[in-house]
Amino acid sequence: MHRTPYLDPALPVEQRVSDLLSRMTLEEKAGQLFHTANTLSPGGELLTEPDEANGVRTAHELVKRRHITHFNLLNGTDPYEIALWHNRLQDLASDTRLGIPVTVSTDPRHGMFSSPAAGQAIERMSRWPEHTGIGAIGDARLAEEYGDVVRREYTALGIRVALGPMADLFTDPRWSRGYGTFGEDPVTVAAMTAAFVRGLRGADRLGPRSVAAMVKHFPGGGPQLDGEDAHDPAHREQVYPGGLARLHELPFDAAFRAGATQVMTYYGMPLRVPGWEEVGFAFNKPVVTDLLRGHYGFDGIVCTDWNVIESTMLAGDVFDAHAYGLEDLTPAGRLARALDAGVDQFGGDDCTHLVTGLVEDGLVTEERLDTSVRRLLREKFRLGLFEQRRVDPEAAAETVGASPLREAGRTAQRRSLVLVKNGDALLPLADRATLRVYAEGLDTTVLADYAEPADGPADADVAVVRLRAPYEDRGTALSEWFHGGGLDFPDDVVRHVRDLAATVPTVVLVYLERPAVLTPVAQAATAVVGDFGAQDDALLDVLFGRSAPSGRLPFDLPSSMEAVRDSREDVPFDTRAPLYRFGHGLTY
Repeated sequence: MHRTPYLDPALPVEQRVSDLLSRMTLEEKAGQLFHTANTLSPGGELLTEPDEANGVRTAHELVKRRHITHFNLLNGTDPYEIALWHNRLQDLASDTRLGIPVTVSTDPRHGMFSSPAAGQAIERMSRWPEHTGIGAIGDARLAEEYGDVVRREYTALGIRVALGPMADLFTDPRWSRGYGTFGEDPVTVAAMTAAFVRGLRGADRLGPRSVAAMVKHFPGGGPQLDGEDAHDPAHREQVYPGGLARLHELPFDAAFRAGATQVMTYYGMPLRVPGWEEVGFAFNKPVVTDLLRGHYGFDGIVCTDWNVIESTMLAGDVFDAHAYGLEDLTPAGRLARALDAGVDQFGGDDCTHLVTGLVEDGLVTEERLDTSVRRLLREKFRLGLFEQRRVDPEAAAETVGASPLREAGRTAQRRSLVLVKNGDALLPLADRATLRVYAEGLDTTVLADYAEPADGPADADVAVVRLRAPYEDRGTALSEWFHGGGLDFPDDVVRHVRDLAATVPTVVLVYLERPAVLTPVAQAATAVVGDFGAQDDALLDVLFGRSAPSGRLPFDLPSSMEAVRDSREDVPFDTRAPLYRFGHGLTY
């Protein structure tokens, strides 16, 4: 029986792509250029009413009317429901004229930190340290294993594109996105990025059991002016006072060599970089066409960061269009500029009518659209989406968060912990029921498995206090989601640690979301342990010697905010006289 060529898995991918492309209308082609957000309703149902708080349209509107087939899932906590939602979305897409399957993506879901704008953790999944913790372990085999676990859990849910890893360098300790990187050292970040990409792929080449990595944020998002972040329109500028723009490309080169097929540009607007335009990277032809396509020979998908064309809503707040340097252009003008720069796809936006209008008005050729649509369709065929449209919800519920995967995550949590200071060889603590421990920030029911919880420091043999790296609450949603500003602990926190330490030997556990200025805390505490996202039992296993600390700092810890302010945003290891250096870590 004759089969439509693009539906025949026996034919070469390029032949299938060409056949499908030849059948597509202008409107259908325009739909492929958008990778927008979507949310599931209770019970894994499709969204039937607009999610106005997040600027999300109904599934029917996006799939049937706008012909969009790439979606970033924003929510969902139950694996069974996510799988049901995926299948229903695929059924909706199958009922379109050409039946092009949907590609589902997500921001990171496996870490301990959760943000509506950068990835909401799912408790039911295996839980791993943030990527700085993977950098603290420094083992490329572990990074690849982690990528493989993510691949297995994502594919069970129908998620086939990971919006990551972040290949950025954490060169300014103030940067709020740094926790998502593999750290400050370019060589370590490059090695971990490449290994994670290989783990996601799961084979020598992208295939039906793979998750495609969308490596971000090209050409490196770390050197933001004054360590701020470009999610905030007040902080558009990306700067290179040390002249090290090329250094920030090193991990991306490693990702491309490892076979990455997708890349995301960042919002930032570079200043005073020879040859680069002073506009956001999505619109920057010298960066996208000359550097990425030309110098690196990258012929995969280039997607913008979310909403560079039109404004939207996020968690009830306005999220302005991040078209830095081109704010005066219309949305249609921004689309044309980005397509000319070499971008294939627009994250977050869904304005398909503007693309068709540009073609109809003669401002963009249909052949230009074909170049990008060909790349996007090729990825769908390589991933086997036409043959594997549905997933098994029952299998998803069993696979996601299975015991071996959870234990792998907990092992990584323990391995990532850094013993920063161990005065008087206080650690490991005696693992016995008679040891009395006063704890703050820990679940005392978990602590009771290791020692006797004490009611106060005066009744304790030792105190354990859990802190997190400080940040500035600026009274905005963005400051809740992206923790920026100063790195000094408030005076009351320092006084409290000093008071405890004057009463009883004190251990400080600090979540190093960013490289905090630990100077006064470390001086007061008897022992200090740094973590990058760890559950209480993982921390206590190391404190009580059930597991030995083996992590090493993935960045320098600055000695003062003055040293941070005096450092150059693009230069690694540039703060004067750091309190602890990259690679520092004690053991028992």
